Amino acid sequence: MNILFSINSKFIELTKNCINSIIRYDEDINFYILHHDLSNDDKNNLINSFKSQTFHFIEIDENEFKDFPISSRYPLEIYYRLFAPLLLPNSLDRILYLDVDIVVINSLKGLYNTPLQNYSYAACTHISDAMTTMNCIRLNIDLDTPYINTGVLLMNLDELRSSLSKQQILDYANKHKKQLVLFDQDILTALYGKKTKLLDYTKYNLSDRMINFYNMRNPKNKLTLDSIRKNTVIIHYCGRNKPWKDNYLGQLDCFYEELKEGTN
Repeated sequence: MNILFSINSKFIELTKNCINSIIRYDEDINFYILHHDLSNDDKNNLINSFKSQTFHFIEIDENEFKDFPISSRYPLEIYYRLFAPLLLPNSLDRILYLDVDIVVINSLKGLYNTPLQNYSYAACTHISDAMTTMNCIRLNIDLDTPYINTGVLLMNLDELRSSLSKQQILDYANKHKKQLVLFDQDILTALYGKKTKLLDYTKYNLSDRMINFYNMRNPKNKLTLDSIRKNTVIIHYCGRNKPWKDNYLGQLDCFYEELKEGTN
């Protein structure tokens, strides 16, 4: 299994948390790390913390991305995952990208082995049909294009290598700079939304907000912590609501706390 992260040096500890959660259920994993500022100490920290795992560090020249719009919340690293097919070894045919604010609570094998056919990605959406339409209008794309959450992306690398264009992505980013809100998600949705196989967010990309969204729509079949433990694979603490911050609000912090208790 190939797992991809795109991080900077500030995210080493979160990356370790995520890896710890993964290896509770799956073995023989190749971890690929896209970065531009990891020191040898950072790399050794990861390698020495997980001596039975294999790490591949791919250093990016950040100057190659200097023309992309960024903000304090959305650094250059968000773009590296968009170009992963061009940065990773050609010998790889698929890889699973994960944000590091994720805790895995069951095996990733079912997700990793999802048939992709001619899709470029498999991923989830986190918004309603009405919000999808509004985002499509904002991004000037077809109204039936799903809006993709880029925190969990199963990549069809062979398909992407044949179609991905850095210039196309840069042109779109700069042409629509004023319309972009969530930079990489907007770009990936606009260019690859219709080439993405939609997955069940309750299983593969569950957040506190999405629990509330689901339970409001399904009052007779609500998600509970017991059902989540049994059926969900990925807990995603996306947005600003993180259980390692003092102002966390939600019910999914138990999975983070259990992970930390088990690794201390």
